[in-house]
Amino acid sequence: MIGDMSRTFAVPAADPVTATAHLLARLRAETDVADVHADLTAGVPDLVVVDSRGDLAWARGHLPGAVHLPTARIAGHAAGLVPAGARVVTYCWGPGCDGATRAALEFARLGYAVKEMRGGYEYWVREGLPVVTAAGTVRQPVDPLTAPVPAPVSAPAPASASAPAPAGGCDC
Repeated sequence: MIGDMSRTFAVPAADPVTATAHLLARLRAETDVADVHADLTAGVPDLVVVDSRGDLAWARGHLPGAVHLPTARIAGHAAGLVPAGARVVTYCWGPGCDGATRAALEFARLGYAVKEMRGGYEYWVREGLPVVTAAGTVRQPVDPLTAPVPAPVSAPAPASASAPAPAGGCDC
């Protein structure tokens, strides 16, 4: 029996109904960097990306088009900065920070449709996506541990590759 030999399945997997409910709940509350970038690039209407970090972090760099609204200010200032009916995506520093979760909770309590961007600012930067700084809009090199790096032009494509991965995001 696989459960007896596997550390991964030492606790049996959830039944399909439970797993489906859990995974759908996560997808309803979370999104990823690649999907947010795609939506911003496409100009998806009513999308508002909110940087929930503090003033110093915002000044060091933020996503293009983001609204700066630290979590502690959301209840008092959201209505003036985020239109009613907007679809909100929150982000903070990275996966080790729960600021975006707290910010998303505040927006949900105010009645907004909201998702948290997994990976936060850290993964946005590591995937080589643009950030706005005092020096203008800049990009860091893609970190190959977080996003596929296109193969050099002279290298042959793997036999299993059907299409190149999108820049700055996974091809899942």
